[in-house]
Amino acid sequence: MSKHEQQPAHDPSPNVEGWTDQVWDAEPVSAEAEALKEESEQAAAQAADPDSGTDATASGPIGEQPRTAATQPSDAETVADAPIVAAKISELEELVSERTADLQRLQAEYANYKKRVDRDRSLARQGGVEAVVLDLLPVLDSIEAAREHDELTGGFKLVAEELERLTGKYGLSVYGEVGEPFDPNVHEALMHVPLAGVEVATVSAIMQKGVRLNERVLRPARVGIAEPE
Repeated sequence: MSKHEQQPAHDPSPNVEGWTDQVWDAEPVSAEAEALKEESEQAAAQAADPDSGTDATASGPIGEQPRTAATQPSDAETVADAPIVAAKISELEELVSERTADLQRLQAEYANYKKRVDRDRSLARQGGVEAVVLDLLPVLDSIEAAREHDELTGGFKLVAEELERLTGKYGLSVYGEVGEPFDPNVHEALMHVPLAGVEVATVSAIMQKGVRLNERVLRPARVGIAEPE
């Protein structure tokens, strides 16, 4: 073997794979340098002009436009709206007056209704008591007749007294006595007798006593009267 055949042939082409790796490794360094350079320039510009980075809307809330003279109502517009405002106030005052009058009328109607209901309730109660008392009048007359003949004794006397007590509780009373002045409103004259010494008509005899429920006469007293001669 010769000397030239023993030595390997030299490859004149460059190492492509190694060069490519070096290029990709250099690109990030170059991009980072560019970013640092831009940040430095922006910082220098802001230091030279501090007002350049101020937000125009920082003085107020986000989205709110600053109030200017163009957005504020003028004196002419205020004067023009004054009659409209006055008319609206007058309308509201009239409405308040109407509602107040309605409430007062309703209150008066309710007061009258309450009085009418109370009166009707009282009349209904009085009517019921009156109906029961009228049905009991014959029984009360029999008790009075038995008392006049001294026949009201024993257990019957106790029952009669209890019945008279209960009827008196509801306002029932009897009236009519000899010697009292004659009153045509509460007396019914069945007999007229002239009598000397009598100046006014006077009850001289009781045929049947009258019955009064509270202030109402259920039955007038039937009497004989003595009249002046």
